[in-house]
Amino acid sequence: MKTQPTYSTEFKIDAANLVIKQGYTTSEASKATGAGPTAIRRWVTQLRQEFEGITPSSHAITPEQKRIQELEAQIKKIEWEKDIPKKGYRSLNARQHQTIALIESLSREQNIVKQLCHLFEIPRSSYHYHLKHRGLVKPELGKLRQQAIAIHRDSRGSAGARTIAGQLNQLGENVGRYKAASLMRDAGLISNQPRKHRYKIANDESKIAPNLLKRQFNVEAINQVWCGDVTYVWSGTKWLYLAVVMDLYARKIVGWACSDSPNTDLTCAALRMAFESRGRPRNVVFHSDQGCHYSSLQYRQMLWKYQITQSMSRRGNCWDNAVMERFFRSFKTEWMPKYGYNSFDEAKHDVLNYILKHYNIKRGHSYNNYMTPTAAEMAA
Repeated sequence: MKTQPTYSTEFKIDAANLVIKQGYTTSEASKATGAGPTAIRRWVTQLRQEFEGITPSSHAITPEQKRIQELEAQIKKIEWEKDIPKKGYRSLNARQHQTIALIESLSREQNIVKQLCHLFEIPRSSYHYHLKHRGLVKPELGKLRQQAIAIHRDSRGSAGARTIAGQLNQLGENVGRYKAASLMRDAGLISNQPRKHRYKIANDESKIAPNLLKRQFNVEAINQVWCGDVTYVWSGTKWLYLAVVMDLYARKIVGWACSDSPNTDLTCAALRMAFESRGRPRNVVFHSDQGCHYSSLQYRQMLWKYQITQSMSRRGNCWDNAVMERFFRSFKTEWMPKYGYNSFDEAKHDVLNYILKHYNIKRGHSYNNYMTPTAAEMAA
């Protein structure tokens, strides 16, 4: 079922002003913004009514009428001749352009712009500059804002300014990190990424295999170095264990397996998938931690059979396999429900959706200049 698009208040005002202020036709405004012509006509009608001072019974779209609605609910009578308590308005937590709109609304009946600007700590020059330039609408800005909202929604709320900027650039837009941050502020978007975790560092070398990778995660060819790791997620009544194999060249996931037991069969299944799906390559280096499912005789024999050279992190040093730590962190913060899944089948299905339909082919990766892993390999 096709979902109904949602538009922010700023977008509606910008789209309507293309018709009201700049003489666009409804059809031209629709093409410029990407919104439907019926919606454009509805927003134009409402905005004209609000410009005439008509406060709608439903949600207003202009800052002035929004403030009027809020003030009507809170304030019955204000004596303008007296000092207006600052706390009564600052509690509205208005941004500067909204504050300027409120000043204009309150000063219509009496010439008290000077007093109101002083009250809200807004320079009068800024107030008049805003009034002069607010009618000059940039339709491309509204379109960028909607694209940013879509990217943020598709990432399940995890995308921040860097990610949004990178993915907009992949779409052909020239957007930097700070402009993306401005788009996020305007749209009320907040990234749900957690803060970085500080890890303890240890340096015990593995007795099974040396640390050949030595944190050299930037490789020059496909199937040169693979990394693997295992994590677990809650699936209603038990844990689901996920083993993953990543090709470092473009950070693409090339092998995976799910099980209710974190044994060697799990990691062997993921390695087998990677080996077969990549055309049985030779002379690959496989790097992992020192977990028993990687140091077992069964796993080492499979590596020997496939002519894959084993490399292992130092014990307790997660930074030696940081790319895999980062992948699992992204999955758990961007995609996985906060409290896990309701069943094993639901968890397995969603894990595969993340790998196959989101991470490999849709999610831009900063290492690839925000190309997807699949696209980066195809461009190699």
